[in-house]
Amino acid sequence: MLDKEILRVKVEGKYACFTRPDLKVERMTYPCMTPSAARGILDCILWKPEFQWWVHRILVLNPVKFISVRRNELSEKQSKNPIIIEKNRQQRHSIILKDVSYIIEASIFQKILDNKNPPKKYVEMFRRRVRKGQCWRRSFLGTREFAAEFSEPTGSEQPISDTLPIGSMLFDIYYNDKGKPSPLFFYDVKIENGVLECPQKENEMMMQSTHKRPTIDENVSYAIYEFNQNEEKEEI
Repeated sequence: MLDKEILRVKVEGKYACFTRPDLKVERMTYPCMTPSAARGILDCILWKPEFQWWVHRILVLNPVKFISVRRNELSEKQSKNPIIIEKNRQQRHSIILKDVSYIIEASIFQKILDNKNPPKKYVEMFRRRVRKGQCWRRSFLGTREFAAEFSEPTGSEQPISDTLPIGSMLFDIYYNDKGKPSPLFFYDVKIENGVLECPQKENEMMMQSTHKRPTIDENVSYAIYEFNQNEEKEEI
């Protein structure tokens, strides 16, 4: 069940990189935040297993500005074996965004309506956390070195008047009933008058996504429970 109330949060940062997966050699950013990045920021602020985030639209507040940088990266992924940085360091060219500002509009979706934990509870919880600047973990704009700042919109913000064609865009990563991931794209995408609309069809598909998690032992389960209890005490 999709809650009718639309929540809004303003997200800003000095730099951002929402990498296009179709360009693998060098990093090239989309001209604006992707729906998956928006959902990730919302999860950073408030995540609960009882609901999912349905992203309606993303408002682009600042003119789109690209800059070119070179960054040191690793040629291998982290594994059980330690990585020797000197042997695996490589420089990669990146086209990133500068001075970004967005407003994310989203709603709470519950597969099964829970009378003990209705959407209204999480709506108020989310607003308190945004107002206080609380988050589970630090949010970022595409890559972890580009930190994001979030706040309540003042109501005076206006999206840019530009219309920018994008083509295809990664919507999110979908997990089937066996936990196998696959990229979910949407097509004929464009930022129209500064607004990126997130289609209903892809949103509905993501609400059926399942991500199988590894088993959790008693110590980890208790630590998560204690953390949640402390977080809820601070919000009251």
